[in-house]
Amino acid sequence: MSDTPAFRPFETHLDEASALRVLRAATDGADDGELFLERRRSEVLVFDDGRVKNASYDAAQGFGLRAVKGEVAGYAHSTEISEAALLRAAETARLAVGDGGGTLADAPRGTNEKLYTDDNPMAGAEFGVKLDTLAEIDAFARALDSRVVQVSASMSASLQEVVILRPEGGSVSDVRPMVRLNVSVIVEENGRRESGSAGGGGRVGLTGLMARDHWERVAREALRVAVVNLSAEPAPAGVMDVALGNGWPGILLHEAIGHGLEGDFNRKKQSAFAGLMGQRIASKGVTVLDDGTIPDRRGSINVDDEGTPSEATTLIEDGVLVGYMQDRQSARLMGVAATGNGRRESYAHAPMTRMTNTYMLGGDVAPGDIVADVKDGIYAVGFGGGQVDITNGKFVFSCTEAYRVKNGVVGAPVKGATLIGDGATALQQIRAIGNDMALDPGMGNCGKQGQWVPVGVGQPTLLIGGLTVGGSAA
Repeated sequence: MSDTPAFRPFETHLDEASALRVLRAATDGADDGELFLERRRSEVLVFDDGRVKNASYDAAQGFGLRAVKGEVAGYAHSTEISEAALLRAAETARLAVGDGGGTLADAPRGTNEKLYTDDNPMAGAEFGVKLDTLAEIDAFARALDSRVVQVSASMSASLQEVVILRPEGGSVSDVRPMVRLNVSVIVEENGRRESGSAGGGGRVGLTGLMARDHWERVAREALRVAVVNLSAEPAPAGVMDVALGNGWPGILLHEAIGHGLEGDFNRKKQSAFAGLMGQRIASKGVTVLDDGTIPDRRGSINVDDEGTPSEATTLIEDGVLVGYMQDRQSARLMGVAATGNGRRESYAHAPMTRMTNTYMLGGDVAPGDIVADVKDGIYAVGFGGGQVDITNGKFVFSCTEAYRVKNGVVGAPVKGATLIGDGATALQQIRAIGNDMALDPGMGNCGKQGQWVPVGVGQPTLLIGGLTVGGSAA
């Protein structure tokens, strides 16, 4: 259970009645608005190169007050949770309302959904036990292979507590735990060094991640990737077929397609998918969802940061565009319902439309048959960083683990491969969908307009025809 009292902002320097009075004055004549209160605590431990490199604990709290009128939103925030600070914030937020005249939107519907524990994950083990576990991981990884020259093991845990007060008088609260364990390994052979990493987590306690059978698997996987890369050859370059592995490679789907299906970009006509509702935008069989209701997942939320319950939203169904993700502002302006995708990084940020867990459903093709269908291309199973232009969907992604494939036979691993294309075209060029849909292990973070939130991704094995591969060899 939690080791500190629950977050009750209205029992300290700000009572709920006073907060509601100020909020109502700030949103009088507005279309929408809320008071978002937050307390966040986090702990990060890093064991690097045989010693403790970092052990940090952070605690912060504050509020954000928003008033929305049409396309305009006024937002102010403070670390001081008091009536005086709230009054100052209301003056700023009120500027967006102007002369008023708006009609306050209906409040979000209620929910009793509970998708994850509300226990404090930092209290799941003693500090010394956590450090001992990281030291064990370090020793275990080094003993696995004489080529290991460096190991980095990290463990993080946090607890975010939020209360959202609506002008109608209702309030919603949520307690959101998060944990992650990661292992990175560097190996050296004949003067060549390569790295590999593995890990993940979710909205769970630390107990499972600290279990030896779990972290041993993570360490072995990090080593496996590093050793694979030791024998990697320069990647080819050119237009070729690409088979994508299941699970984490869904990050390409998230970036190249997911952002383009967020309501705010479509409302402003900034997305490559704007105005295409009801039209075929992908190959038959392609069904994509954003689902914030999967228990214990990194991207899941009981309610979003506007108080709307999360839900499973079908975006593409059998290749046809059928929905967008929506926060309350975009939903109201587009005349549709909010989908529980109004998220923010913290109290210091206004909410916007964001993904939760975005994934493609599986098909009916065996993964081995998909790879066997690649005549001349690559098989990409791990990805690192990537970039995407929302306006046209163009993306560039670097592969951390990929293999050359010729005539359906998986050959040598390749190094330096990048996938280049655009989301709209890639959707149309999906030729086969595997029956092995999987979600990632819980390590995604998504950036948008300077804000970062945890997300999940997933997909089955896919075959995409005609992607540009940027490599180091022709």
